[in-house]
Parts: sequence; structure tokens; C-alpha cells
Amino acid sequence: MYKLANQQLNTRANSQFFASLNEVIAALQVAGKNIIRLDVGSPDMPPPKAVIDTLARSAAVPSHHGYQAHNATVNLRAAWADFYLRNYGVELDPNREVLPLIGSKEGIFHFMQAALEPGVTAIIPDPGYVTYTQGALSANAKPFYLPLRPENDYLPDFAEVPAEVAHQAKLFWLNYPNNPTGATATHKHMEQAVDFAKEHDLILCHDAAYSQVTFDGYKAPSVLQVPGAIDCAVEFNSLSKSHNMAGWRTGVALGQPKALRTLYAYKTATDSGHFLPILDAAAQALMTDPTWIHERNEIYRERRDSVLAAFQGIGVSIPKPQGAIYIWFPVPSKMSAEAFAGSLLEQYQVSLTPGTVFGFGGKGYVRLSITLQDERLSEALQRVTAFYRSI
Repeated sequence: MYKLANQQLNTRANSQFFASLNEVIAALQVAGKNIIRLDVGSPDMPPPKAVIDTLARSAAVPSHHGYQAHNATVNLRAAWADFYLRNYGVELDPNREVLPLIGSKEGIFHFMQAALEPGVTAIIPDPGYVTYTQGALSANAKPFYLPLRPENDYLPDFAEVPAEVAHQAKLFWLNYPNNPTGATATHKHMEQAVDFAKEHDLILCHDAAYSQVTFDGYKAPSVLQVPGAIDCAVEFNSLSKSHNMAGWRTGVALGQPKALRTLYAYKTATDSGHFLPILDAAAQALMTDPTWIHERNEIYRERRDSVLAAFQGIGVSIPKPQGAIYIWFPVPSKMSAEAFAGSLLEQYQVSLTPGTVFGFGGKGYVRLSITLQDERLSEALQRVTAFYRSI
């Protein structure tokens, strides 16, 4: 059953992989299987208490249940601008350069519908978040996949973009800390990306959803820190991973005013604003004491180290990611990523994501999410390493 799902859904353009996987796992659970899920990057810990309290107080106000503006509230836009000033030293106009979203995924997909004309090219990292491809294809644009190679620490080499592709392209995507690889970028890499965008008159789209999930003293840069980036760049951010609010669906697009106006116009035709108590809670989240984020990241760091140690114990060395919530590791050379993940689920009841869900560059890899409590994660690692040894 799982193998059939992979055969049907293992493409960059198919949005139904996890939906199909959910059905397969539900059937296995009905059959009495004890499934441990390490496939989806959904934080298992709650948001800060002040965020939940703010939601409850706001929801108790009788007038807070109507439609809201498509660009959210003045308070939330100001909170995002203040967050970027505190964390990155970036000054943003809350009314022109900040656009709250119903989750960054919505903004990523909708921006591509609004900004791309049929036949133009979107430069997309490979491996990369599948929504980049879905958005391009839905806009009848042409994806060009820029390889992210392990020997280059999963960073793009813009020299690999042919001149004719750069000429035809309208925008390109970056995502650091990276999903699915956990790779990180420096300020210098962001400068190179901005230079490339300006040279070819492109919109640089940076997906910064994991920017607040970092380890070992690493601080992820914002592309908007690069001088002049505001002229060509849009950064998409989210509270899903930074504040454990994935189900709340609250994100933001920041940067080039013209690009944000384009996205805003599209939003007015596709949504009716967000729930005001969530907007109020999101503004509260952006004022969270950095100590809370550091302590939460330490939990992830400990989980990361546990995973790496478990694999080291069976002779598999994995580079230590300094950001995001994933471990990206190779499967034995005799197996495909799909076969590895499928057999692991069927035989050991642990669910991982085949790397090819994220593109051709994911061939031979699987992604493991560290969003489980220690006891459950330890049990999962025992099963995964036992399966690895058995191959």
C-alpha cells in the first residue's frame, strides 16, 4: 500500500504525498500497528504561555469574531517590523514593506500565482520545498531546478544557471536554514544571491521559516540585511517553527513594496482575512523573550545530537546541521529512498520522508524530523538503526 502511494505521488509537482501517507498510516493503525511518525515537521511543543493567554483573552471579546483586513492589523504589522529591527537591524515600513499571511505556505504559493506569467521561468532549489514547484506549475511557469549539492554544503552555485535561463526567469527561491537538508547560509551567501538577482533583474524570494531554529551559536541571517536587498527581495517568514504555532497559520512577507502590493492584490481575491484573536496572539509571540527560543532550541539540539549519536553507533556519519528540525541522511546504496522509507514503515512502523519528495536531488536520501519527545524518539531510533543494520 505504501509503495503504491509512493509510485503515484513521488513527484515534485504532486501536493498529495503527505495526504496519501496519512491514509496509509491510518490504515496501519487500524490494523493495530504502533506507528512512530518522523516524516512531518510539525513542532510537538506548545507556544509560549503568553501567546495562548492572549488568544483566550481576545477570543472572549464579543466584537473580535468578524472579518479582518487582508493586511491584518496595524499592531501585527508593527510587531513584525519591530521583530526585524531587534533581530536583524533591518528597518521596515509596516504599511509598505510588511504583509501578514495566513501561513507562509499560503504566501509562497499565492505570490507565484500573482507574480509569474505563463511561460516564464522560476529558479527553484533541488532538493527543495515542494510548494515552490507547485506554485510555479500552477502559474503555468517553467521550473528550472538549481542543484544543491552535498559537496557544496547544499548551497547554490549561481554559475550553474545558464544565461538563457536567467534571462527568461522572473524569480528564484532560497531557503535557509534549509528544508529538507538542514543546511545553513551566511551573510556572504545572501550577498551573492542579491547580486545575482540584481544582475538579472529577478525577484529574490527567501523562505526563512526556520530562521529562529538554530544551534551551536549560529544565527541565521535575513536576506533583507544585505544593503539594497529591499529593491529586489521578498522574505517569507512564519511563526510555525519559530514559536511552535504551525496549526495557527500565521506568517508574513516582507521586503520589496511593489512585490507585496502584487501579493496583496491576489490575497484580496482569495481570502477574507484571518481570525483577530490569532492576529493578536501572533503580535504577542513576536515579543517573546529570546530566552524562551534559546531554551526550546536547546531541546531540539539535544534531540539532534541523539539522532547523530545513534547513527554514529552503526557507523553512519551524518553532517551536523546548525538549523531547522531535520536530519537528512543517506540510505544504503543498494536501496532507493522510496524503498527504504516504505520498508521501514511496513517492517518497523517508523515513517520517514523519502528525499525524492523534495526533488531529484533527494535521490538516495531520507528526511527525519526531530519533533518527538525523547522517549518516543529513542524508540524510533532503535527501530531505524535496527532496520539499517538489517539491510
